[in-house]
Amino acid sequence: MSTIIGVIGTSEASTEEYQTAEEVGREIARRKGILVCGGLGGVMEASCRGAKSEGGLTIGIIPGSSKKEANPYVDIPIVTGISEARNIIVVRSSNAIIAIGGSFGTLSEIAFALKLEIPVVGINTWEVSTNIKKATTPKEAVDLAFSLARPRT
Repeated sequence: MSTIIGVIGTSEASTEEYQTAEEVGREIARRKGILVCGGLGGVMEASCRGAKSEGGLTIGIIPGSSKKEANPYVDIPIVTGISEARNIIVVRSSNAIIAIGGSFGTLSEIAFALKLEIPVVGINTWEVSTNIKKATTPKEAVDLAFSLARPRT
């Protein structure tokens, strides 16, 4: 079974965050991983765009009630209609999480992942726990995520 890497972060990404997320997506696809995210814009869109540029598979867990809300790089939109509560689905679906920047939604996903003992790798994100492994480059983040990924049960 393929490794599923969750990519989380702000929906209003800076240029640097967008470029970082896009490269993270490319690196995940190069390793034949599956990318799961919240399916909207910003870091989510950039990571999906990067994964698609390398032929990767992307899944978007959509907070609203329409597949049309998904960014154009989502292959499989999963419509939840449960708003931010969908964050737990992103986390539970992942073998590891990569957090890029982020606001309170990202913080909630990090908290869920830490509680569930799903590895978290962060690039310029919340520093709330020593359990978040820091990375400075997209390649380093993806290398860490794959090395720490927990098997799904």
